[in-house]
Amino acid sequence: MSIPMPRRKTLIVAASATVLAAAVVITAPQAFAAGESVNVYLTTTSDSGGRTVTRGLQQQTPISFASSSGAGNQTISVNENTTYQPFEGAGASMTDTAAFDLKGSGALSAATQNDVLTKLFSNSNGIGVSALRNVIGSSDLAQNNFSYDPTCCDVNDFALSRDADVMALTKQAYGLNPSMFVMGSPWTAPTWMKDNNAYSQGYLQAQYYKAYAQYFVKYIQGYQAQGVPIKYVTEQNEPGCCAGYPSMQWAVSGLQSFAKNDLLPALQSAGLNTKLLIGDWNFDTYDQWVAPLVADSAIRNHPNFGGIAWHDYGGNPSTASTVHNQYPSVNAYMTEHSGGTWVGNQHADDMGDLIDYFRNWGRSWTKWSLAVDESMGPHNGGCGTCTGLVTVHRNDGRRGQVDYTVEYYTMGHLTKFVKPGAVRIDSSANSTVPNVAFKNSDGSKALIAYNTSGSTQSVKVNWGGQSFTYSLPTKTSATFTWSGTPGSGGGTGTDRTGAITGLGGKCLDVTSGSTTNGNQPQLWDCVSGSTNQQWTVGADGSVKGLGKCLDVAGNSTSDGAAVHLWDCFSTVASQKWTASGGTLINTVSGKCLDVKDNNSANGAKLQIWSCTGAANQKWQVPA
Repeated sequence: MSIPMPRRKTLIVAASATVLAAAVVITAPQAFAAGESVNVYLTTTSDSGGRTVTRGLQQQTPISFASSSGAGNQTISVNENTTYQPFEGAGASMTDTAAFDLKGSGALSAATQNDVLTKLFSNSNGIGVSALRNVIGSSDLAQNNFSYDPTCCDVNDFALSRDADVMALTKQAYGLNPSMFVMGSPWTAPTWMKDNNAYSQGYLQAQYYKAYAQYFVKYIQGYQAQGVPIKYVTEQNEPGCCAGYPSMQWAVSGLQSFAKNDLLPALQSAGLNTKLLIGDWNFDTYDQWVAPLVADSAIRNHPNFGGIAWHDYGGNPSTASTVHNQYPSVNAYMTEHSGGTWVGNQHADDMGDLIDYFRNWGRSWTKWSLAVDESMGPHNGGCGTCTGLVTVHRNDGRRGQVDYTVEYYTMGHLTKFVKPGAVRIDSSANSTVPNVAFKNSDGSKALIAYNTSGSTQSVKVNWGGQSFTYSLPTKTSATFTWSGTPGSGGGTGTDRTGAITGLGGKCLDVTSGSTTNGNQPQLWDCVSGSTNQQWTVGADGSVKGLGKCLDVAGNSTSDGAAVHLWDCFSTVASQKWTASGGTLINTVSGKCLDVKDNNSANGAKLQIWSCTGAANQKWQVPA
């Protein structure tokens, strides 16, 4: 990890996130919502540092949706008909430190160790942690420096014996939660591959790029042989950081070359499904360290490329949304932000992270070490003030006991209720009670919220034409869960969202992803998951893409009038359309949405024209 720095406490809930829907799937409601029961789980802290837990994920008396629940001073509207990115998992790192504290040190009895693992990873008897980011080799949270092959000048002596405790605990975790995923991240290559022959700093020598790629392959194969698949690897933890503990320097050109010419081909040649994540550093390092790699189509389009890994010790999570808008098919994974004594309010910080990350397209969230001891160690240089989800007492009067920190409970607000395969659904931004919502594959919903104010807030939650109102105390996070299907509410009810296809089977597309007024949409090859090709056909007659309305330039009713995007106004008739008989008819003119010149090439523009029933006026809209 990089040197911890305090970061903003204002949660980022970008307005644009509510209109950049991706991979939207709409199904017709089966029944109107009708008094569904809502389970409520609260975590409250009592101190200014947000670390003293007075109730942790404590279930409250269930409440119910009603046709009218009374007013609240804060409102959150949940619309499960608008969906965003999938959820893949969340958790922390099974560091060498964590494995030593939990197992290798002998501080915990076998029964206590099993109890801790169950409370962490079990879906039925724990919080269901669903992701582990493990270190490939040594790091700052380790007992000492080590690699898996310390002998020059090949990787024929590679062995995972030093990972025995990490492997055993990871296998146990995977057995408790088979839906979880594991990723691996290196802090440094073996010393003999580096120009300074040391664990800290130094550059990987180009002559060993291919050997180092095989080092990754052997790591993945070794874990897979033990029944632990490695879903992702990152290329390098924090590639421009940091002296005093295991680390490695890179030139950006070196990272790009290694990924493109060595690591990705090695993964593919070995027949591995493991995906490479680039970056693995802070939001504010994107332009220098990540942009050149993601712009390289040979990397971005490689079958073993998985996306971008983000850390949060600098910059702003909204950067992930900016990048998503530019590269909608590039996935985002929030791979590290440690808790620690430098954090002013751990409870607020964790909830801010959780909400910010997923409202900015994150598909996963992993904190730093899963466990530390009462002295926040052992550590191998680097961070001696990092905290974990659990604290193991090894060297004090409470040896053999375990504390569950506030980070355990904040993680549980997500992982206990949101399972891999869920999708984020739309929920209205609220600066006083920031929130994020998900829908699981079984249809159950989870709304996660945090009261940032100094007083109890009356929160009204709208869904499916119904609502409930709940008094959320100060210094309190909540997860509300319920099942059922929305009716005319759920935010929009009869709104339909998805791709609109036309001439030649091509998709209606927001040109260049621009939301500038006057941008003319186009026909383009359909791209799965592209936000530029997601349209909402509204019950009010509007057709919206990226939050702008399909509109006729100058409110014209003439044949050949250009069709463009513009800010939505409910009173502007030229923004109203009717889907009828496979056509889209502009309500004010009675004319059809038409592809100019019957042109099916990418980039063809649109107009209105007298309806003829021709192929260039035929459109398939979301059902």
